[in-house]
Amino acid sequence: MAADDDDYIYDEATGEWRPASEMAALAAKAAEVVDSAGTVLADGDSVTLIKDLKVKGAGQTLKQGTVIKSIRLTDNPEEIDCRHDAIKGLVLRTEFVRKR
Repeated sequence: MAADDDDYIYDEATGEWRPASEMAALAAKAAEVVDSAGTVLADGDSVTLIKDLKVKGAGQTLKQGTVIKSIRLTDNPEEIDCRHDAIKGLVLRTEFVRKR
């Protein structure tokens, strides 16, 4: 029996004791950042907007099909940090982008 088989972690979501290896795999999957189509995103990827987005505070709209280059992942798997020519410090929700 391997040492990992003896380690169990309490899963508060299910209320069960689960193997540590299984919990590690679930944590890794939860940390993945995916676009609207389910494709995994990584730092430096380019994405395309799938709908027009009104940018709060900037007074402009980013049009569908706009390419955003060199994204950066954030602590939140549902958001990406990016730069656009006219807007700096732009944060987009992953549900509105598709990997190029």
